[in-house]
Amino acid sequence: MPTLTSSDHQAAVAAETARFVAVVRDADLTTEVPSCPGWTLTDLVRHAGSVHRWFARLLEQRIQQPPTSREVDLQLPADPADYPDWLARSAEVAARAFAGTEADAAMWAWGADQHARFWARRMLFETLVHRVDAELALGLVPAVDGALAADGVDEFLVNLPYAGLFAKGVAELRDTGRTIRFRATDQDGDWTVQLRTDGFGLVDPADHGAPDASVQGTAADLLLLAYGRLRPADARLATAGDQHLLDHWFAHSAF
Repeated sequence: MPTLTSSDHQAAVAAETARFVAVVRDADLTTEVPSCPGWTLTDLVRHAGSVHRWFARLLEQRIQQPPTSREVDLQLPADPADYPDWLARSAEVAARAFAGTEADAAMWAWGADQHARFWARRMLFETLVHRVDAELALGLVPAVDGALAADGVDEFLVNLPYAGLFAKGVAELRDTGRTIRFRATDQDGDWTVQLRTDGFGLVDPADHGAPDASVQGTAADLLLLAYGRLRPADARLATAGDQHLLDHWFAHSAF
């Protein structure tokens, strides 16, 4: 299973942001982003930098309960052409917040891990997935590090049961105890999710026998699948078992 530390996540935020900036710096920012319908690259960059600055604010405040406001000084430049440099500066804002916060500090988080490290890990995959979106919009073939991808699949599946506040479909992820297995073919990544009548979550596969459905692929492809950037029917993935169960999962697990 993934073994990345919070320091790894923080370093990867910086690296992924640098890649993102390099992709969009000389691009036409009015380019539409098909994987984010209705958005242009301008919207995508603004969103990514806003997330950096918003999460940094939460870290600086060491919040202990859900915030009542999302107001933060974004310091957006007047000219969207300056957004790539602004995104780079946003990552610097995040890095300062990381440096000033113990990763193990207790904090409110909307997911499973109620510590400051949750926000660095979440920021990483927000940044990585949207870097991929920018590359897809520009006709580039994204590459995702396998170890990061495996950690991202884990982060997605661990936190998805808590995402109902903004991902309404997860309330429909219910069943009679059936299971879906996700296995990375190139990394140490193997996850089994059980859908129960009262919810869903990761379980130990040793306690449940053969899964009712399964999906296999590289960790990178599983990550892109989890975030809807790859279709379940893509030739890079191998699915087996109850197709209706898989259809139900992918129809309601959008993040």
